[in-house]
Amino acid sequence: MDVIVLVVIITALFFDFTNGFHDTANAMATSIATGALKPRVAVAISGVLNLAGAFLSVTVAKTISSGLVDDTKITPVVIFGGLIGAILWNLLTWLVGLPSSSSYALVGGLIGATWVAAGGDAVHFASVLSKILVPMVLAPVVAGVVALVGTYLAYRITAGADRDAVGRGFKAGQVISASMVSLAHGTNDAQKTMGVITLTLITAGMLRAGSAPPFWVILMAGLAIALGTYLGGWRIIRTLGKRVTEIETPQGFAAETASTGVILVSAQLGFPLSTTMVVSGAIFGVGTGRRLASVRWGLAGQMLTAWLLTLPSAAIVGALAARVAQTGTTGTVVVGVVGTAIAGGIYALSRRQPVGPNNVNDVPARRLQPAGAQV
Repeated sequence: MDVIVLVVIITALFFDFTNGFHDTANAMATSIATGALKPRVAVAISGVLNLAGAFLSVTVAKTISSGLVDDTKITPVVIFGGLIGAILWNLLTWLVGLPSSSSYALVGGLIGATWVAAGGDAVHFASVLSKILVPMVLAPVVAGVVALVGTYLAYRITAGADRDAVGRGFKAGQVISASMVSLAHGTNDAQKTMGVITLTLITAGMLRAGSAPPFWVILMAGLAIALGTYLGGWRIIRTLGKRVTEIETPQGFAAETASTGVILVSAQLGFPLSTTMVVSGAIFGVGTGRRLASVRWGLAGQMLTAWLLTLPSAAIVGALAARVAQTGTTGTVVVGVVGTAIAGGIYALSRRQPVGPNNVNDVPARRLQPAGAQV
């Protein structure tokens, strides 16, 4: 195995790791916020089920490895540049606690790197439109509507029941629904790294075009995302669990159930969906579906801005990284060193105001004041 291929595989697994801790909130933010699961227990369950989910399907992986770019026109060096763009955007949005999309960061980085290296003809824009952009718009809306309806029905059906009994029942339900989101997350998100590694092996001539990920690729991708999930993206968990809206157990159950359905269907269709956007849409949906709930629409605007910037921002960084890396071994080393330095700087900044399992539910009082209309 060439050194550059090994470097790209390691970089892809590191991206998968950042995807895990960036997206822990997708599965567990609402169950932690409602008290259905303790923080450490929640991330442990999520990590195990992420690993299990990685073995359920490879459809999304084949979309990444064969459907978005022309593998005959790029090299592992180009993929390396795309991964650097995705990783840096992941870390930056994690630092500020914004639940942006790891999936679209990866797609953006790969497209940007391919475009600058081999031209626009090497990007399959029809597939990008049908499998990336259209689902990006529709999925969070669908999840939000389903979660809104589910929340309304949950409160309507249990209106005359004992409030404590209802809370206990939905807490028990959330253990199952949150676990299902974790399984779905592993099924969809781990496949993206599988696809990138498979694409790398294809461009290096080690696999035939159109090949499915080998078993060892599936295992390594599953382990990387599981480890990242277990370490926990506490900043984003706090954003989704506390800062969007105050979530009660029926809402948490509705959000998780709606998210699971949308993510699993998308995985079977081969859409590299943003689980972050789906879960965020569901959480806004349950906030809207509960009478007198206060939804912080200002935060929704910030999240929407991050979503819109993710793909082009990662594409720009990926393009720059690929351009430098293509100049030769020295260029590749420079990209690796600079990327590592920036990642280390972001981590150092995060330690100034650490967020962990012991303070994940602590939100400053000013953030708990209603910031949006009563619905």
